[in-house]
Amino acid sequence: MATERKAEVEWHGDLMGGGGRIESVTSGAVGGLEVDWRARAEEPGSKTSPEELIAAAHASCFSMALSNGLAQAGHTADELRTSATVTFQPGEGITQIALTVEGSVPGMDENAFREAAETAKANCPVSKALAGVPEITLDARLR
Repeated sequence: MATERKAEVEWHGDLMGGGGRIESVTSGAVGGLEVDWRARAEEPGSKTSPEELIAAAHASCFSMALSNGLAQAGHTADELRTSATVTFQPGEGITQIALTVEGSVPGMDENAFREAAETAKANCPVSKALAGVPEITLDARLR
């Protein structure tokens, strides 16, 4: 069954001087987040950016895909710690995403973990949605 998620944003003014607010999302978990060009292209301060939200989406989706792949291979992870760093270049857009994952997976060797992580990177739905990003890197290692 397909699911739909929705986010509502209110924006005022032009790109450079204006600002917006992420008012709500379907789950109610996020809302009241300020966003503007300075936070996106210069310094975040206390505001978010589309790229920060993409990083959160990518890290969580990748973690889900990796945990599923590991479990299907008979290796349930004790813990996965994933970060995603999204690089935004004004005038070009998102130029790079760097995924890093450290895992504690009993009975799994480093090479098998890296292979599972590469498969998760290639197949998680957010990775697929971001296929137009010029470079997505992955650093995967066991703890």
